[in-house]
Amino acid sequence: MTERRPRKDAVRNRAAVFAAADALFARCESPDGVTMADIATAAGVGKATLFRAFGDRTGLIRALYAARLAPIKNAVEDGPPPLGPATPPLVRVPALLDAVLCFKLDNRHLALALEQTGSDSPYRTEHYAGWHTLLRTLLDQVPGLADSDFTAHALLAATRADLVEHLAGDRGLAREELRDRLAGFTARLLGTDAA
Repeated sequence: MTERRPRKDAVRNRAAVFAAADALFARCESPDGVTMADIATAAGVGKATLFRAFGDRTGLIRALYAARLAPIKNAVEDGPPPLGPATPPLVRVPALLDAVLCFKLDNRHLALALEQTGSDSPYRTEHYAGWHTLLRTLLDQVPGLADSDFTAHALLAATRADLVEHLAGDRGLAREELRDRLAGFTARLLGTDAA
C-alpha cells in the first residue's frame, strides 16, 4: 500500500499557518496573547482547519516548534562538527548549548509559548528529553565530571525560554553577551577555560 501524499492545499495551508504563527509570536507582547483565531485570520484559513490539522493550540505550537528546530536536530544527528556526532564532547557540549540558546533567542515567544502550554511539564517534552539524553551521554565521557544527569539538567536550565526572555528582554542583555556568558560558564564547568 502506498503512502498517501498530503493534498497541495493542505501543504500550502500548513506553510501559511506556520508563517502566520511565526510572525504573530515574533511580534507579540506575550505568547498567551496569540490565539488560534489570530493565527487562522493571519493565515487566511478557517479555525476549523487549524483544529483539524493540529488538534488545539498546544498541538500547533508543538508542530511549529518541531519544524523550526528540525535544522538543528538534523545537524546534531548527521551534521559535521561542531554539532555533529563526530565531534569530541568537550567541543560538542558548548556547541550544542550555543545552538539551543541561539534557537531560543531567535524564537523567544514561540519557545515561551511551548514552555507555558500547561499541558505537561517542560521537562517531559520530547525535545527536552532528547537534549538531556544527548548532553548526559556526552558529559559521561568527560573525565572527572561527576553526576552527568544533574549537570545536563543544570546546563539546559541556562537555556530555558523564560530565563532567556528575562535576560534578553527584561534585562536587555545583548545576544553576544548571553552567548559569551553561557560559553564561559560551560567552559568553567567542563574545566576547559583558560583562566
